[in-house]
Order: sequence, then structure tokens, then C-alpha cells
Amino acid sequence: MSLFPRTLVSLLPGLIFAATVVPVLAAEKPEGGKDALWVYVGTYTKTAEAGIDLLQFDLASGRFTKPAVAAAVPNPTFLALHPGQPLLYAISEVFQFAGKPTGFVSAYRIQPKTGQLVLLNQQSSGGPGPCHVTVDHTGKVALAANYGGGSIASLPIAADGSLKPAVTVDKHHGSSVNPSRQSAPFAHCVEVDPSNRFVLSADLGIDKLLVYKLDASAGSLLPHQPAFVETVRGAGPRHLAFHPNGRFVYVINELNCTIGVFRYESTRGTLESVQNISTLPAGFSGENTAAEVQVHPSGRFLYGSNRGHNSIAVFAVDAETGKLRSLGHQSTLGKSPRHFALDPSGHYLLAANQDSGNVVVFRVDAKSGLPRPTGVAANIPMPVCVVMTPAQ
Repeated sequence: MSLFPRTLVSLLPGLIFAATVVPVLAAEKPEGGKDALWVYVGTYTKTAEAGIDLLQFDLASGRFTKPAVAAAVPNPTFLALHPGQPLLYAISEVFQFAGKPTGFVSAYRIQPKTGQLVLLNQQSSGGPGPCHVTVDHTGKVALAANYGGGSIASLPIAADGSLKPAVTVDKHHGSSVNPSRQSAPFAHCVEVDPSNRFVLSADLGIDKLLVYKLDASAGSLLPHQPAFVETVRGAGPRHLAFHPNGRFVYVINELNCTIGVFRYESTRGTLESVQNISTLPAGFSGENTAAEVQVHPSGRFLYGSNRGHNSIAVFAVDAETGKLRSLGHQSTLGKSPRHFALDPSGHYLLAANQDSGNVVVFRVDAKSGLPRPTGVAANIPMPVCVVMTPAQ
């Protein structure tokens, strides 16, 4: 098997999945409004015209406008919004940029009224095959994880929102027990803690969560002790999410399809494992890899996606311990839910089904936390990331 199995999908023909209901609300362009969100969808691209798709989502009706390309760019497989300005950042999951063996990060300004993206600039991600990007809470630094390069990078953000060259590039080291997926480091995500003092990176290849100190003013990452915490061997940590209270960290493990629960001490930047729980229902025996994890804005529920079982796993969160209790599973009405997103209010969940080419809308029950199909979806080729921001 290739060392980079995730990149092969960009070479495969699109798969068609017959979802039961896929209506969209047609519109020429987003109009804006107090109950409207702009939804940006990162994709794997097959043509030069493809890239980041834009839809408008109406919170009152729960319907989409027709998708349109907001920015043409190759393989923008993960997106991040600036916390205080109308800016969006996208990694391009490629292996060559400016004649060097690296991917890149693009900075865009979001146009008022239309939501279209205007390119500000592009910088190297610090390594090949980037797969994740985030922005710190002050909006001063973007951070990228390079899956193919097994490294993470910090890129300062200029006053106009453009990116400066990377200040820190840290290469991970080691391997783990799965020879086909863990023969080397594969950095899969990078996230900033709520205090903005520490950065955590999940590395699938070495079964570790690495911890760094963040100097946002300098745009740099500094060594921290302890430098990491180990997950279960062979788990393959992929993405992580902080609880809104900042006391718990949840890590979804791609290879053994579990969620690891960690108690987090924000003053010291330390993690303590307290639970591992399966993302799959009892008795499931098919092939599956876990993908995305997110906590509901209320902090009461947690969600994880299964590719193979093609579902969202739903959990209740214990307020005192952070531990999880399974509430059930909801089909994503598509194939391979690579990513999903909750709107800021927590009323809707949008699931991006990569291999069936649809983004499906679910309404989240406020009491039970369970997502229920609304009958609305948008057809987008190979969607792999969803972010939302209020339309202006």
C-alpha cells in the first residue's frame, strides 16, 4: 500500500451514490441576511476550474442555494476562518509548489454581499501533502499539518490577512505498529487550545498527540515538556476537538475507530487519558475508518464520523468527567463522510460525503442531541471539508 493512501482519492473517478432525497434551492448568488450563512466546501479537484465551493444556507428554512465555485485552487481539502476578519485560509493537498516538494496554503478575503473569495497570496505549507489548517484565536498565525511530510508549520498572518513565510516547521519522528499506515509520521491535524497558549497536533503515524507552546506575536511554535502523550498503539489519531469549557480534549482515532477522551490542564498544557470508546455500533464487522470529531456548542453532545458504516456517531458528554456515553448513530445518506460541521447555533449539522458527492443537512434535536435528516442536500463533487460564517 502507498505511504500516502489519502492522496489516491484525487486520482479516482467520482463515485455516484443514490441518496434518497437531494433537493436544493436554486439561486444565482447568495443574497445575505441575518438568518443566512455562507458555507464554504473544500474539495478534491479534477479540473482547473474547480476548488472551494460556496453556498448560502438559510437558517430559517434549512435550505441551500445552488453551489458555485468561490475560488479555483487545486485540492483545497481543509479550510479555516479567521476569528475576527472576513478571511479564509485553505491548504492545497499537493506535493509540488514553486518547484519544491511541498504543499501550500492560500489566504483569501471574503467579499461582502457575494461571499466570493479574493486571493491575497500563497505560501509553502512547510511540507508535502498538507491536510489541515487552523488559525489561532488572536488571528495572528495560521498553522498547517503536513500529512505527507509528517510535520506541522506556523505561518504569521499580516495585517491585511495575507500569509508570511513559515517561521516554524517541526518534523515529527517515529513509527508505530501498523506497517501499511504507520511506517512514518503522518501529521493529521493541528489545533490551538482555548487559552491560546498551547498547540496540539495529532499524528496518525506515530500514535501521539504532540504539544507545543505558541508565541502568537512571533508566529512561532516552541518546545514544550512533556512534548507529547501517547494514544493506544495502532489507534491512528486523526482529528481532535476541545470541549467548550477547555477541560477536555477528544481525539478521533482513524484506524481503530475510537474516540479518546483526555483531561486537559490548560495552565501546564498536559493531557491525561480517561476513556476510549468505539465510534461503531456493537456487532458491526465491515471495513471502517473514523474521520471527524466535533463537540456541540452546548458542550452536552459529541459527534464523530464513520467512513464505511457511513454514519455520525452521537455521544452524550458527562459534564463533570468529560466521559462519553453512546446515544446511537445516524446515516449520513451518502458514502464516506470525511468531514461535517455544526452551525454556530448548534441547530444544524452538515455532513460532507466525499465518495457520493453530496453535502447533507441534518437538524439537531436540542434535547436528545440526535441529528435528523431534513431532506435537503447539495451535490458537490468530492466534498471533504465544510466551514460556515454569517453572510454579510
